[in-house]
Amino acid sequence: MNEIISDAGALAPLAMNVLKALVVLIVGWTAAGMLARMVRNRVNATPRIDPTLGNFFASMVKWAILAIVLVAVMGIFGIPATSIVAILGAASLAIGLALQGTLSDLAAGVMLIVFRPYKLGQFVDIGGTSGTVKDISLFTTELATPDNVQIIVPNGQAWGSVIFNYSAHDTRRVDLVFGIDYGDSADAAMKIVLEAAQADGRALTDPAPWVRVTNLGDSSVDITARIWCKAADYWDLKFDLTKTIKETFDARGISIPYPHTVEIQKKA
Repeated sequence: MNEIISDAGALAPLAMNVLKALVVLIVGWTAAGMLARMVRNRVNATPRIDPTLGNFFASMVKWAILAIVLVAVMGIFGIPATSIVAILGAASLAIGLALQGTLSDLAAGVMLIVFRPYKLGQFVDIGGTSGTVKDISLFTTELATPDNVQIIVPNGQAWGSVIFNYSAHDTRRVDLVFGIDYGDSADAAMKIVLEAAQADGRALTDPAPWVRVTNLGDSSVDITARIWCKAADYWDLKFDLTKTIKETFDARGISIPYPHTVEIQKKA
């Protein structure tokens, strides 16, 4: 009986320490989330600071607080901070090898924030993956595809890939190519394309729309139009002009050829 009482007395401090550790973890995790949101809201509320920095700083604050919470929990179990540092120092090589991918993502995240090849809300292509930038954290970049599929890209992969930023500039150039029949007038077709571009208010006048015959194909004369517009109008202008020019070609008797096969039979 005395042994049972002795064991129970020995387990009581351990149970109390576990309870304290759980409380510290819960409070620390909650505080980290609240402070991260406060930092994000405060930064985003400042017009002079880019919203991209708000998410990044919030992520830094969250992970820093969680690291402090981890040290506090270990201290509850009697492990002093100096011992923790010594242990981490002795195991730094093993940790570095085990977490080299994570550390690479962390370093890449810092580089992305410093050089900012893309920002929140911009449409980008990262190594063949396209989407709108929704979030940039310490370790990952979150994209949303046009059909609203979430894509998580590790920052190390993003920083090491070729990045196409379609929203970096205020204007973009719409390139349209139309093939007309060899029997049709190239001048008439070019006039139709140019008039359609000039009639659309979304097409910029500086630089002015450019229309030229650019290729003599196997079955068509190719006419290329280059029209500048605001980046936000790119897709709507491209789609609307394609439809308008096709309908005008039909109305004025200009045909758009398509590949076909001619069979020639010879008598023996």
